[in-house]
Amino acid sequence: MRTFAFVFARGGSKGLPGKNIKPLRGKPLLCYSIELAQQLPEVEQVFVSTDDADIASTAQAAGAIVIERPAELATDTSAELLSWRHAVDWVEQHHGQFDHFVSLPATAPLRSKEDVQAALLKLQQTGADICVSMTPAQRSPYFNMVRQLPDGLVDIAIKDNGQLIRRQDAPELFDLTTVVYATSPQYIRQSAGVLAGKVTAVIIPKQRAVDIDDIYDFMLAEVLLNAAELNKN
Repeated sequence: MRTFAFVFARGGSKGLPGKNIKPLRGKPLLCYSIELAQQLPEVEQVFVSTDDADIASTAQAAGAIVIERPAELATDTSAELLSWRHAVDWVEQHHGQFDHFVSLPATAPLRSKEDVQAALLKLQQTGADICVSMTPAQRSPYFNMVRQLPDGLVDIAIKDNGQLIRRQDAPELFDLTTVVYATSPQYIRQSAGVLAGKVTAVIIPKQRAVDIDDIYDFMLAEVLLNAAELNKN
């Protein structure tokens, strides 16, 4: 069984410009994903799909193989699945067919090897099309999430017709994270969307589920990494 890991890192980022190679504790953010993938015995090779020359050179220096992503697949509106398909086609053309596709976005530098291994195992055990990662949601649409109405007023996001009195009685909900996506080339080619098939998931604790979108997320990741380093000593 051949497993390849992928990091999709485009050059444009509105929330935090240049975030994919922004130094986090002295290391480009991108390298956290690359280096973790390289530590996994299940992973044969690591690929980075990018449209950006600086990201490409950083990835190559870290030992990853660069896939040159077309500009039309690197916009704010281009679908992630299309970039996945392009990468799968490129890899199979240059490195042969493979069985498992693992996406490790650069924006989740606190993931552990166990998180990725758990996703691969869950994918195989359940027979699902894709395994995603999720973390317990901090808010509930039944209690403290609202939507704005056309008249300017707000209303609770999901009404329960008075059946739920305590938040603890509401269905347990989760936030999707960017820690790991595990699937197959076949699903990527055939699916209408990342979550369009049979989806399973692994639960990631909050401290490893940070998804860097802006400078505040970046600062939080730095604090948590510093704390983890102190705990080792």
